[in-house]
Formats: sequence, C-alpha cells, structure tokens
Amino acid sequence: MLVSRTVMIGGIAAAAVCAAIAASFALNPQEAPEDAGTQLSDAPAAPPEVISLLLDNGYPPLGDEDAPITLVEFGDYQCHFCNVFFHNTEDDIISNYVDSGLVKMVFRDFTIIGPDSITAAHGARCAEEQGLFWEYHDAVYSRWDGENTGWASLENLHTYAGEAGLDVQAWSECMDAGEHYDLVSASTQDARSLGLGGTPAFFVISPSGVVLKIQGAQPFEVFERVFEETRGT
Repeated sequence: MLVSRTVMIGGIAAAAVCAAIAASFALNPQEAPEDAGTQLSDAPAAPPEVISLLLDNGYPPLGDEDAPITLVEFGDYQCHFCNVFFHNTEDDIISNYVDSGLVKMVFRDFTIIGPDSITAAHGARCAEEQGLFWEYHDAVYSRWDGENTGWASLENLHTYAGEAGLDVQAWSECMDAGEHYDLVSASTQDARSLGLGGTPAFFVISPSGVVLKIQGAQPFEVFERVFEETRGT
C-alpha cells in the first residue's frame, strides 16, 4: 500500500477556476497521509463550480443514485491504462462498493487520443439514448486493441453496439445525425478546466462534498482505502 505525506490544497485547480477551487482538496494516493480520514473530516466541501465541472455532461450513474460517495472517471476508450482499470479494478469496485449502495460511478469523456476516441464517445451518447450506456461502455472496452489502430472505427463500433444489445439501426441513425458531438467536446473541455492532462483520472466526492483525486489506473486497494476514508466524512 502506498503511503502519503500530505493532502494538497487546491490540487485540482485550473487557471480559469483557481479562485473557486482553492478551498477544495485533491488526494494523490501516492502521497496520502495515514490519518487522511481525520484530516478530511475538517476539509471544506468543494464549491458548486467544481461539482458542476465534475458532473455536468456525464452519463447516467452506475449504482444507487442516492449512494453517499460518487466516483467520477474521465476516460478515453482508446486509452491503454483506462483499459487496464476496466479489466483489473472496475469489477472489484462494483462488487464491493457499487452493488452495496455505498458508491455510484459516473463516466466522463476525455477524448484525447485520436478521432476514433471521439467517434466511440459519440457512440456512447447514442447508446445512452437507448438506456444502454454501460452495456456499450463494457462492450467497447472489452474489444480494446491499442491506440489509433483502427479497432474503434465506426464500422467496428457497429459490431460492438450489437454486442451491447442495442437497436443497431436506431444507433446508426443517431451516429449519422451527429447531434451529440457537442456534449463529447464539452466533457473534454471540463476535463481540461480541471487541469487534467491524461487518462484515466478519477475524482471521489465524499458525502460532505469533499473532492479527492486519484490519478491513473491505480489498483483496487487504493480506491478501497479512499472510499473507507471518505465514507464517514
């Protein structure tokens, strides 16, 4: 288990919202103190501007909408380490924390790798129209095959949409209409406004609104520790 030295004030601040975010906290799991739970009990809640940047333009949550803790992931379907998280960590979070009602998961698009990333994200919006976002999300990540190698082409995404149980004709019409690209772009801009430069990046919102950051495809034990430290705050 990685042990930390400090909790950083203003660690998620971006220049455009620095003043608003200055009172919030970000937690780097590689530097988190052993008594983080104690310190977090006195930490201020993030201002509404931060919560808006974290949750606006997101997909419907996985889990109980009333879960006290929210885990926000900014990801790119072509991202190698996003795929590592999907295969190595996500199922453990779901079985241990989402299914129990303690955590809900929100996915956000941060399309930074290539054009196919944007197409895949738009496909997720079209899947959302049918209430099958998470099924599409899982189907696409299950077919991951590198960055900018063509596996996430529009033609291949049609196949994955079918595997996810979507009405492929309706999904195709949605893709042709292209009405959701603005939402994909807005989500990516939100990530940049939060100061993110890579994927995956995670934010944990505690019951009291304290925001903690986890960067990269950390193992389940890191998420477990953060959830346990924040569940009573």
